[in-house]
Amino acid sequence: MNADLIKQASAIVENPHVLINLVSRRVRQLTAGARPFLSNPGNLGMADIALTEIIEEKIGFEMPEIIKLVRPAAQKRKKPQGWVKTGPVEKSKLAA
Repeated sequence: MNADLIKQASAIVENPHVLINLVSRRVRQLTAGARPFLSNPGNLGMADIALTEIIEEKIGFEMPEIIKLVRPAAQKRKKPQGWVKTGPVEKSKLAA
């Protein structure tokens, strides 16, 4: 992989994890027999072809909207009857 292509592609896809997933999926498609979207791929490797397609915006992607999760307020619940609040156990009671 060409470092310049990675820098250019990372300017388009800001999240590096998403960039890695895009490139790896496209490389899998190319090795399975899919044709490159480039008119003249030349002597580029599969990853370089995928990066070039991302740079030239021949591959699109959508980032999902991030929704902030809100935890519901805690409810007061009754403890089961068998639960009793106890303090620390003395050593003499443990040995018996």
